[in-house]
Formats: sequence, C-alpha cells, structure tokens
Amino acid sequence: MMVVSQARFEVLVGKAIDLIPEDLIALIDNVVFLVEDEGEEPGILGLYDGVPLTERGDYGIGELPDRIFIYRMPICEICDNDEDVIHEVVTTVIHEVAHHFGIDDDRLEELGWD
Repeated sequence: MMVVSQARFEVLVGKAIDLIPEDLIALIDNVVFLVEDEGEEPGILGLYDGVPLTERGDYGIGELPDRIFIYRMPICEICDNDEDVIHEVVTTVIHEVAHHFGIDDDRLEELGWD
C-alpha cells in the first residue's frame, strides 16, 4: 500500500485532468471533480454520478452538476509506489470521464481501459 496525502492526491487528480485533450475538455459539460477518501461501495476507485452526454435530452439550465468522484484510499491500497498511484489516478479519471461521454464499462474494457 502506498500512502499519499490528500493534498498530493488532489494535485495528481488535477494533473490527470490536465492530460485530457483540450477538444475533449471543451465538450465536458456541467461536471465537478471531487476527491474523497472512500466511496459507499468498498474497493471502487472512482464513480461517475450524473447524466451522460448521450442521454441528456431535456437536460438544461438549472441542473445540478454531474459529479466525478476519485477515491484516494482504494487507489492507494492497490499501489506499491508513486508511479502506480499516478497510473491509477490517470486511468480512473479517464474511465470516469468516459462514462460522462456515455462510454460503458464493456466498451472501456474493449478499448483496454478496464
């Protein structure tokens, strides 16, 4: 297990978000990224909570933002070193952003992002 402070972990999540190409960032709509120690479901690394862009028919002004949670402790628990943490944070951010774009887990697995 690798222990990473909350502050350092938040920096890593920010850097992972910065890796998303600008043309995709421009398409992300009404989403907030949140770092929490753990989710309600044990062992999950991240969670997209919202309405994917592919399903937003009547979605509009006044809607609460979608939320992407990145969970620090489950990621730290599966990592042995700093490089592992960075890799898992980047993978988790990309995975959850993909859900915002309507890409499901099966398709992510086909693309090698499982």
